[in-house]
Amino acid sequence: MSSQPVRVRYAPSPTGEPHVGNIRTALFNWLFARRHGGAFIVRIEDTDRDRYIPGAVEAILESLHWLGLDWDEGPTGQAQESHGRHAPYFQSQRLPLYHEAAQQLVSGGHAYRCYCSPQRLEELRKQQAQEKRPPGYDRRCRDLTDAQRREMETQGTPSVVRFRVPQEGHSAVNDLVRGEVTWQNNLLDDFVILKSDGFPTYHLASVVDDHHMGISHVMRAEEWLPSTPRHLLLYQAFGWEPPLFAHLPMILGPDRAKLSKRHGATSVLAYREQGFLPEALFNFLVLLGWSLDDRTEVMSRETVVQHFSLERITKAGAIFNSEKLLWLNGVYIRQLAPEDLANRLVPLLERPASQGGLPDEVARPVDRDYLRRIVPLVQERLKALAEGAELTSFFFVERLEYDPALLVQKGMDREGTLRGLQRVLAAVEALASFDLTSLEAAIRPLVEELGVKAGQLFGAIRVATTGRTAAPPLFQTMEVLGRERCLRKLREAVAKLEATKA
Repeated sequence: MSSQPVRVRYAPSPTGEPHVGNIRTALFNWLFARRHGGAFIVRIEDTDRDRYIPGAVEAILESLHWLGLDWDEGPTGQAQESHGRHAPYFQSQRLPLYHEAAQQLVSGGHAYRCYCSPQRLEELRKQQAQEKRPPGYDRRCRDLTDAQRREMETQGTPSVVRFRVPQEGHSAVNDLVRGEVTWQNNLLDDFVILKSDGFPTYHLASVVDDHHMGISHVMRAEEWLPSTPRHLLLYQAFGWEPPLFAHLPMILGPDRAKLSKRHGATSVLAYREQGFLPEALFNFLVLLGWSLDDRTEVMSRETVVQHFSLERITKAGAIFNSEKLLWLNGVYIRQLAPEDLANRLVPLLERPASQGGLPDEVARPVDRDYLRRIVPLVQERLKALAEGAELTSFFFVERLEYDPALLVQKGMDREGTLRGLQRVLAAVEALASFDLTSLEAAIRPLVEELGVKAGQLFGAIRVATTGRTAAPPLFQTMEVLGRERCLRKLREAVAKLEATKA
């Protein structure tokens, strides 16, 4: 651990909705800050204007909010406003700082202007590929004379600023996850730190901002490990103390390839739309590269914060198991109070049917009092909130669409089923009180009277009242449906069977 206060940052690029790997990085940084009473900073690295996507910043902040990852410094969510003593937290608003830093490196002999055109660099890459040489800049502009530079400037030749990588020695980091990692400097090319459009590259901007924002630990994805020697060299050139580094394990699909869209949804907000709970996704993402012990899988936020440590982060890639996420989501759904679950279901139920909501014939807004009575009947079967419309639609629709043949249970015929449903209908019509106890007391004796099995009679009633062969417990379902709905559906079932007479 560093002796300085813990300050960590999540620094996404606004190039689309944040995917689970990106947010897992945010989560680990947030956990580390909360565990050590430090600061969690959000910084938007929006200097790559070609890849900038409008609305991406809002999606990033919304994802963090949804998962409960609050930040101490960073964007406010209002346009491009920031809060914190190191504002602004949008790199596009910090350009003078990067220009000053780049000029400092040029003046100190640690960087130089490169005037090579994109066309020349492309030809160089092609030639290197043909000759099976490693790609990289050939340092053509590294040792231009002052006269040559003045000529280029006079001609108005566009230029970038490249870092002058030492041709000897090595760069090493004691990574808090991976241990000692060393790179030979002569294998690194002179990388660009300031582009011709005046925007910095990731290397310069992240180092300058991490220094000025007092970042103590840089926790980022494993894919950034190869960039670390460049950043160490920049810190050395500036004369700054580098932060501690921790490179997090890659998230892999079941086939052990890097997680991508072909493995399913990867956007955090897409999981929200599919009805995953934020606390379930939080718990699941924690397990992608970290563990409390060798057996615990379901953990509260408080437990994870209390026990989070870098020592428990694995080096090996973490497998993203969609089935496990679905199981974990079901666990959290079953832990919800029915009223809480009902409130979370409402937005998904009220979506258009084409988007997975209830049939369009169902009135919106959904009757919340009615829904609260339905929820306990389906809570055990729900694995994702998006399943709610399918599991509950028969409670809301006025007319059920089903094949009348489903009413006739195995071992019964049409006439016997019709007679049974007519007796049930009469018994229900005669009820003075319409509740679970009364329904069962009135219907169960009919099994013996009709000489059928309970499963046969109850199966016919289930199809008649729900249109399903599988549904929640019968008498509880009928109680929630209510007298009028049940009577209407039983009469419709009887009519369907009568209409099928030869």
